[in-house]
Amino acid sequence: MEDIATPLAETVSTDPRVWLYPAAAVLAVSVLGSASALLLGAGLALALGNPYQERAGPWIHRLLALAVVGLGLEMNLRTVAAVGERGVGYTAASIAFVFAAGALLRRVLKADRDASLLITVGTAICGGSAIAAAAPVLRARDREVTVALGTVFLLNAAALLVFPAIGHRLGLTQTQFGLWGALAIHDTSSVVGATMQYGPKALEIGTTVKLARALWIVPLTLALGFVARRDGETKVKAKRPWFILGFLLAAAAVTYLPALRPAGAVLSGGAKRLMVLTLFLIGAGMTRESLKAVGARPLVLGLVLWTLVSVTTLSAVLSGWIR
Repeated sequence: MEDIATPLAETVSTDPRVWLYPAAAVLAVSVLGSASALLLGAGLALALGNPYQERAGPWIHRLLALAVVGLGLEMNLRTVAAVGERGVGYTAASIAFVFAAGALLRRVLKADRDASLLITVGTAICGGSAIAAAAPVLRARDREVTVALGTVFLLNAAALLVFPAIGHRLGLTQTQFGLWGALAIHDTSSVVGATMQYGPKALEIGTTVKLARALWIVPLTLALGFVARRDGETKVKAKRPWFILGFLLAAAAVTYLPALRPAGAVLSGGAKRLMVLTLFLIGAGMTRESLKAVGARPLVLGLVLWTLVSVTTLSAVLSGWIR
């Protein structure tokens, strides 16, 4: 027993990161906002490395799912249904536009096919979740997945900082900002983080539209299976976004059982802080190796595609085409 305890004690005493990361996580959950938590995690990881890298990774998706379900406890299901139904048309049009633009940019930049396709999928639907679902279907190599995830991660971090500032600068209403964020920001976590900074109405609309958009993962994954050019069939099943069902059930509970609303409001507040923790962990997952793996061409493709989608969507929102 002493043989095991002694090396552990030595590791803890000589590696301050073992205590620094939990302390930073507590700080993030207690007082920081979404963007600050993401930057804190990324700054620590890039400067010092992350001793919890492998162990924290699997928890990110679980915590994200729990946070999204918890956010449903302050949503009105009737509003969710109305927004989701209204968003079907422009969601479909937006996905088609992103794929067309992504294919054109890949040819112009002569970027890697699978990495470019994964970045396009992530931009079209919901970032890392869509990439994770599409990668096994395309039988993408680890490096291609890393490149796509790294590109999307960098753009998500930028969106958390840039989008709220632009929204306030242009005087966007919460409804306009929620729509813009849901259609132009990659990951669900970053949509929630950006809209949460902007206001409760923006959070409600942004989360609803984004989750409705995430439903397209399943049909898109099936379609990619038919167009993949590699021989053979993958034995890995794509993950399905079951947390969307949990979000809808939570919203239904507080909508049709008013007695649950006070408790729902408390749990929803906890879900928002859980989302901040998730963003801290996402930031802490950044490594220097992943930044190097992004490379110039895929990053340029992802940046140009994201900028194109952001500007086009913002113009449509401001002109009233999307409302």
